[in-house]
Amino acid sequence: MKSYRKELWFEVKARREFINITDRVRQAVRDSGVQEGLCLVNAMHITASVFINDDESGLLADYEDWLEKLAPHEPTSKYRHNRTGEDNGDAHLKRQVMGREVVVAITGGELDFGPWEQIFYGEFDGRRRKRALIKIIGE
Repeated sequence: MKSYRKELWFEVKARREFINITDRVRQAVRDSGVQEGLCLVNAMHITASVFINDDESGLLADYEDWLEKLAPHEPTSKYRHNRTGEDNGDAHLKRQVMGREVVVAITGGELDFGPWEQIFYGEFDGRRRKRALIKIIGE
């Protein structure tokens, strides 16, 4: 059994951003040498998400609108978490809805995706350096 670990680092310039990381994950699978196994990708920050969906600009804009309706950033005073001096209570809730990680099967040395599936890093409290973890196991 092989095991491979890699961190992806991002300079997130906006508070919220969706970054397609599919090609970087594919390269990690190739670098791992694993032909049959599993690939875990998870956010290493509690205000970020990793999820799978279509890379279509309208859908990503819909996510932005939907998440802002579910957990609006302002007024920041509405979140008890922000009483600690933070202003990211909404980001924690958005992460909870979008999920922490994805697991994708590896078959024949490639990510075993359905049509249109892509892996995204979703950041909800950016404007600084962030990271995601890739962990690959298999043979």
